[in-house]
Amino acid sequence: MPAAPLDTNDLARTRQEVTRPLKTGTSGPASGPLPAALPGGGPASNGFSDEKGRLDDDCPVTTPARAGGTAPAGAATSLPCDIYATAGTPCVAAHSTTRALYAAYNGPLYQVRRASNGATTNIGTLAAGGYANAAAQDSFCAGTTCTITEIFDQSPQHNNLTIGPAGGAGGADVGANATALPVMAGGHKVYGVFVSPGTGYRDDATTGVATGSQPQGAYMVASGTHVNSGCCFDYGNAETNNRDNGNGHMDAVYFGTLCWFGPCNGFGPWVQADLENGLFSGGNGNNPSNAGNKSAFVTALVKNNGTTTYAIKGGNADSGGLTTWYSGSLPTTSGYMPMHAEGAIILGVGGDNSNSSAGSFFEGVMTAGYPTDAADSSVQANIVSVGYAAASGGSGATGTIVAGVNSAKCVDDNNGSGTPGTKVQMWDCDGNTAAQNWTVNSNGTLTIAGGCMDITGAKSANGTLIELWTCNGGANQQWQAQSGELVNPATGKCLDDPGSNTTNGTQLVLWTCNGGANQHWTLP
Repeated sequence: MPAAPLDTNDLARTRQEVTRPLKTGTSGPASGPLPAALPGGGPASNGFSDEKGRLDDDCPVTTPARAGGTAPAGAATSLPCDIYATAGTPCVAAHSTTRALYAAYNGPLYQVRRASNGATTNIGTLAAGGYANAAAQDSFCAGTTCTITEIFDQSPQHNNLTIGPAGGAGGADVGANATALPVMAGGHKVYGVFVSPGTGYRDDATTGVATGSQPQGAYMVASGTHVNSGCCFDYGNAETNNRDNGNGHMDAVYFGTLCWFGPCNGFGPWVQADLENGLFSGGNGNNPSNAGNKSAFVTALVKNNGTTTYAIKGGNADSGGLTTWYSGSLPTTSGYMPMHAEGAIILGVGGDNSNSSAGSFFEGVMTAGYPTDAADSSVQANIVSVGYAAASGGSGATGTIVAGVNSAKCVDDNNGSGTPGTKVQMWDCDGNTAAQNWTVNSNGTLTIAGGCMDITGAKSANGTLIELWTCNGGANQQWQAQSGELVNPATGKCLDDPGSNTTNGTQLVLWTCNGGANQHWTLP
């Protein structure tokens, strides 16, 4: 599928000169969240012993070279895959970096790799059927950056996702920054998968996943605010050769603002079905009844019987039920009835590896068979019980604000000066606390040297410079962390590193939020 270009903010902008001397020395980036923004912890050990990180005694792996935990039956509390299994449509893929999706699952959720020495570790749950052990990741990644290299399949099929290879429409993918998306789930700090353009995961050699015209269901929980119109933030069934093999060769859930068959209802984001060569809002593609889902966390669901019918549902992952945006005939265009699914699994990219999308992934499953509406509703109720929320913070936490575009760069108050009008800029993370230790306040401000991070002149135009100014309670000094971005509520725009320029002294600006890595920041 064609990819929408990423806004690179390549306008000419006036810069102030860097007046302080060149700094020396480096320090590791700090991580963490901001008010109303992006997460508590647990034991530091993940308890996994072999090179793939599974528990040798409790989690036998039946497929060579694949890791994953067991999902025994008979658990007291039913989680999504227990619910679907009881309904006769068992999970053939279950991926999450935030929690177990079976009540008795006690294996690894995902693997991270340290930038400092290339070492890896697997992050598991705090308890069987529980939430991710974020403290283990924080300990392992302290003083360096980490990348998510593998997301383990909790189902017995062991369809693990690894960083995706090149495809017909995109080069080789990169892994997500492991600390980029802290959130709260079940009252615990956990990490989601922050997908910026170029990020993607895949498994081209799966077992148990629907092929041909076999029925399938799939859902994912995503962010309703970290989206773009790039192709394609998908989770689900795709081609095994990373190419566009024609109509009906995909069956994936899409979530984002790309309107393929216009006119669309509003500006999205919408839950749509990526069936290859089109993002379908329903029917033959166009469906103005699909009004989109705009909550902070969204449940996105698509199911397909493979021969005649498909359905699209969306809902607030924090409250209420699912809205059925469409339920009816598959597209009557040649190739979709019946389907020609191939059985690969993708996350964050299209079937041909179109990888210009942005999104946030927290959990998702794929089923064998067409799930009942009752099962879908029970799964949604379980998702709501998790209480996905912005990470805690904003109560005086002080430390560095690390750039998503380059984790060796920090948001910097030029020369640590408190003079109003001092530019806020990119600079090497160098341990200069006077210039780089920002305080995240509960009133929404970011302060340093007695001043507040300020949008110059309270303007709202793209490219408006960011500076330090006397704290005055103005709306132009308010910031909220949303899915890794720092958003000014008054303008709805983001703190931006213009053109992804990491040169020391590059002054930060205000810009339309676009999901780019140059708008992602990790807070103290």
